[in-house]
Amino acid sequence: METAEFVSILDREGRLLAAAAEEAGTGAKVPTCPEWQVTDLLRHTGMVHRWAAAFVAEGHTSYHPDGGLPDLDGAELLAWFREGHGQLVETLRSASPDIRCWHFLPAPSPLAFWARRQAHETAVHRVDAESARGGAPSGIAGDFAVDGVDELLLGFHARPKSRVRTEEPRVLRVRATDTDGAVWTVRLSQEPPAAERGDGREAEADCEVAGPVAQLYLSLWNRLPFPAVTGDDSVAELWREKSGVAWS
Repeated sequence: METAEFVSILDREGRLLAAAAEEAGTGAKVPTCPEWQVTDLLRHTGMVHRWAAAFVAEGHTSYHPDGGLPDLDGAELLAWFREGHGQLVETLRSASPDIRCWHFLPAPSPLAFWARRQAHETAVHRVDAESARGGAPSGIAGDFAVDGVDELLLGFHARPKSRVRTEEPRVLRVRATDTDGAVWTVRLSQEPPAAERGDGREAEADCEVAGPVAQLYLSLWNRLPFPAVTGDDSVAELWREKSGVAWS
């Protein structure tokens, strides 16, 4: 996917997030993040948007701390969120393709990284906001969901920070049932997970999770149960227990 596509998705997802949050009310519980209310969701995502925009707008070439969470609620918090989201979208749309700044996963360029990362960040949290609102959630395009699984398995959990570890080596297979070529093999051990995308013949799997790719995307981010699990379900449970990506 191209950077412009990610920015357009970011724009849409942020607008949907704000609309769902407004409809739910900032005091509503967030079922997909049981420890949060909508207030927490808006504060966190709005802070991340401003943090990300600063790297691109100000050209920070090393890690730069976030600005903290605002002491806002209600209509003021929603306005603050919408302002920061709009600033991020505009910053990414107007940035030079060859901008140099800090980023934390492999990418064709820093701009490509931040557009992709913030599109997925916002899409997952939009699902959170819609869970608080209730009713039918908005859809997730298949190609975007495939990219999101790639980012999570080949990017986030390839880092030393991943807590998905096992004493005994195990293999988890992730198979999209509605998309050709969307099969991932994840080797688990005492080291960070080693994942590759292929045809599913890379290794025998101890456990396979399978289903439509949009559901797998949200399941791997622990927003939905896995659609189907075969084999040793303790491997899928290990993912559930250990794969959370915490803000730090």
